[in-house]
Order: sequence, then C-alpha cells, then structure tokens
Amino acid sequence: MNYAAIGPISIHLPEKVETNAQLQADHPRWNMELIAEKTGIYQRHVAADDECSSDLGVAAAKRLFEEHEVNPADIDFLIFCTQTPDYALPTTACLIQQRLGLPTHCGAFDFNLGCSGFVYGLSIADGLIRSGAAKRVLFITAETYTKLIDENDRSLRTIFGDGAAATLIESSPRQSLRGFRFGTDGSGADTLLANCGGFRPSDDAITPRHKKRWKSDLYMDGPSLINFTVGKVPDLVTQILESASLQRDDIETMLFHQATRKMLEQLIQVLDIDPARLPIRLQDVGNTVSSTLPILIHQLRSSGELSAARQHMLIGFGVGWSWAGCVWQDVWQSTGRPKFEP
Repeated sequence: MNYAAIGPISIHLPEKVETNAQLQADHPRWNMELIAEKTGIYQRHVAADDECSSDLGVAAAKRLFEEHEVNPADIDFLIFCTQTPDYALPTTACLIQQRLGLPTHCGAFDFNLGCSGFVYGLSIADGLIRSGAAKRVLFITAETYTKLIDENDRSLRTIFGDGAAATLIESSPRQSLRGFRFGTDGSGADTLLANCGGFRPSDDAITPRHKKRWKSDLYMDGPSLINFTVGKVPDLVTQILESASLQRDDIETMLFHQATRKMLEQLIQVLDIDPARLPIRLQDVGNTVSSTLPILIHQLRSSGELSAARQHMLIGFGVGWSWAGCVWQDVWQSTGRPKFEP
C-alpha cells in the first residue's frame, strides 16, 4: 500500500503589507506595542479589493509548479480549503482547475474549514492515495478574512492576515502521516463567525455569543476560543500519541495552528513543554487561518530547523469549534528528490 506524504510547499502572500507602525499612525489611540506583545504579530498581508482566495491559491500553485518542477498534468486531484470562496457556486476548485490547466480527469472540490483545515485536508488526501484513487494531490489552502474586517476593528485587524499555500501530496511507500484524530463541538459556533452571505434568513441566523464591539462582518470571542483551545488540545495530544503508539518524548516539535502568541504560550504552559519544541512564527504574516501550518512548515524547512529524521505533531484548532491532529515525519525532505516514486 502507498501512503500520502507531504511534498514541497510554496506560499503566496498579497503584495500589500500592513505593519503595526502603519496601524499606529492611522489609529493613535491603539496601543500597538501592547497588542504586538499579546499577538506576536508585527505585520500582515492584505488582499486587494479585486483579489480573492482563488487568486492567492492559483499564485501559490504556480509558484509550486515553477519552484519544484511539478508538471500540472501529473496532478490527479485538487483539494481547496477556504472559508472565503469566490462564489457560493460554482465550486472554487473547479475554477482553479481551469486556471491552472490541470487535466480534466482531475477530481476537484472545496471544503469549508478554518484553523483545523490543513490537517483535515491531509487526512482526505491520505485516504485518496491509500485507496488508489489518486497519486498526486494538489492541496491548496487560501483565505481572505480581511475582507470581513472593518478598518476600525482593533481586535481582528491586528490579528488576521491573508495568504495561501500550495502543498503537493504525493504517493509514497513510507507511512509518514499517522495517528489522525479529530473533534467537533458545534456549541462553539457563535464564538467565531460571519453570519452574512449565506442563505439562512437573518432572523434565524446564529448570533455572536456576546454583544459586538465592532462593525466587522467577522466576529470573534477571543477569551472563549482560548478557553476552548486550552481545554481540548492537551487531550488531543494524548489521543494522537496513543493512536500512533508513541510517547511525548518521541515527538521533536509540535507544530500548532499559529493563532496568536498569547494562545500558543498558554498551550506551552498547559502542556508543560520546552518552548523551543513549539515554534511561534506568525510575526510577519499574522493568523492566516488554514494556511498557518503549511506556512510554518515552509518556514522551518527553509531555515533548516525541521528534522527529517524525527517525528513531529501537526495540530489545528479553532472556528467551528473544530480540532484535528496527527503525527508526521518529513520523508520528502529526507529523500532529497523533487518527487516521490509514483
């Protein structure tokens, strides 16, 4: 049997960069020094008015093809994870298939998940490859949350950034992804939501958990999300280790969804681990939702900080409430080749 393995990753960030210094100049009453201390974010990228998630995803995929000599004709499945699609219909993945020139025998679909989306996508790709339905899956994550945020929203504007990642998931005889575990608790749907743009009548829509402080279409209850995360992630770590028959010391690094510095530092404390084992690298990009994990992997690979010989843990958590995780070994990096054997 062949298994899914995370191959090369390329990222694309919008050209416009919004720094904390710019926000401070526009909003003198905002304490950007204190905000940066809590969030760990000093700048973020913002999509242009005419730039959508598909545009970011296509740019990331084209960069993947060019940087890693990937032939679009070899892609036999496209998975697109976003919560800000171009249209209610058609499926944005279909539009991306045409724009990238992928073969027409290529399967393609979207799925709507945020912070846990990358791990979910890996599990889907693993199932496709294990079943023999696909050999090379192009997995794109892209988000433009900033389009939902009012310019005067001090809370959300300082956290979220737009961006995309294109990940090639390839067939490999080595099992590098295992111990998948998932969780869902829809009672937390009212803590991070955009209740506009859908088809449910407004008088029957989910309402924010607390009174909205800002005019943004996006609403977030940060304290409730932190409580949820701190309550669920430690159990998730235990479940993943049990599922993979590993001990905590077998894991070199824990690669977590890059939400905010405050949230990740609380997880470090609750898990009682060395901070060096849980990297925080969101200072230049912000919280890019489903793209935080592939961007983090790309950063660590580029800096030579990701061991190919050791096991790592991938964990996503947030909007939904939804959470997911698995154990991962970077077999692509250890092969030293641009592609796995088909």
